Amino acid sequence: MKKQILTIITFISFSLIIVIIYNKHNEFDFESCNKQTYHTDTAKIEDIIIRKYGFAVDSFNIIDGKIKRNQTISSLLKKYHVSALEIDKIAKKSKNIFDVRKIRAGNKYTIFCSIDSVQTAQYFVYEHSPVEYIIFDVRDSIQIFKKERTIKNLRKISSGFVKTSLWEAMTENGHNPMIAIELSEIYAWTIDFFGLKKGDSFTVIYDEQYIDTISIGLGKIHCAVFNHLDNDIYAIPFMQDSVESFFDEDGNSLKRSFLKAPLRFRRISSRFSYSRLHPILRIRRPHTGIDYAAPTGTPVHAIGDGKVISVKYTKGAGRMLKIKHNSVYTTGYLHLSRYAKGIRVGSYVRQGQIIGYVGSTGLSTGPHLDFRFWKNKQPVDPLKVKSPPVEPIKEKNKVDFEIVKNETISFLNSERLKSISDL
Repeated sequence: MKKQILTIITFISFSLIIVIIYNKHNEFDFESCNKQTYHTDTAKIEDIIIRKYGFAVDSFNIIDGKIKRNQTISSLLKKYHVSALEIDKIAKKSKNIFDVRKIRAGNKYTIFCSIDSVQTAQYFVYEHSPVEYIIFDVRDSIQIFKKERTIKNLRKISSGFVKTSLWEAMTENGHNPMIAIELSEIYAWTIDFFGLKKGDSFTVIYDEQYIDTISIGLGKIHCAVFNHLDNDIYAIPFMQDSVESFFDEDGNSLKRSFLKAPLRFRRISSRFSYSRLHPILRIRRPHTGIDYAAPTGTPVHAIGDGKVISVKYTKGAGRMLKIKHNSVYTTGYLHLSRYAKGIRVGSYVRQGQIIGYVGSTGLSTGPHLDFRFWKNKQPVDPLKVKSPPVEPIKEKNKVDFEIVKNETISFLNSERLKSISDL
């Protein structure tokens, strides 16, 4: 009997041990399986979460909009239960990061609100530019962060022929029209863009800047060639005295002492003449200047460095000013609607500086700029003035320049042939 009882006890003990071992084994496998499943599901969830400015969009009620005229961060956030005290803290805390008074009408914003019926703001994001945005964390501990999107530069090549204007040549060929502005800046001293002829052509190598797949503008212009009146004018980049600028084939700087014109992309309505029929007085008399027709308010630029020697109003010229550039050259700007800030007799101006704005003051039939040029106090045709170049390639840099020049011209000519053959 004792032997049977012992046998039963032994069997029960053994069975318990087996059950415990089985359960332990299953428990381990279950946990392991759960851990593996957890990691796999998390990876899948992370793949499908949609984020905006780094926040999961399904965690908030999101309000998108554009800043309205006279709208402030205060008027925006009060609607979403941010108190005046908290707004004051935001303004003070953001002072060294972003001045909230500089919020501009038309710029985008996003408010991330709590998912409930109250919709209390948690984060406010303001897009100050296509690149820069500011995140305001308006929860209990207010924090402000300035962020920048990654800009990618994509190298591009644009070629085309001029039919009517450089701007139209860009748009007709599907190129960024801002290239026309850049080329007019580069060639401002060597090509009269009011005198472009049908058949003139260009090739330019440049960077276009992108955020994701959206173009935000032009980057660096690397080199260019402009064929004007059957003459190739190359813009060859070269670093001299730690400054990169463009030079022509002969090593002369494309920058000259004077700009070719005081306005950008406007038509010539009247040329230099010693016997022009005056449109108002109806008599023939000298018109020793160039009239550039342009809308009222168009900026007028000084064509070179110099000192303002005259600012006055006359019956014929209206608001006008004169700039003395050196002992030889003086320029005049007539019929202005107003002067630029700080322009007065004795002011020193820089080449390209805005000095006034197109108008129709004095004896004038419409808005235009009457531009005058004097050489040794004698009037000369502004379109025929040959401006001397600034410092050319120095002797010590000529060998290096030749290498860059040959590579640049070879590349431009190759791309020009390929691009123009596709037009």
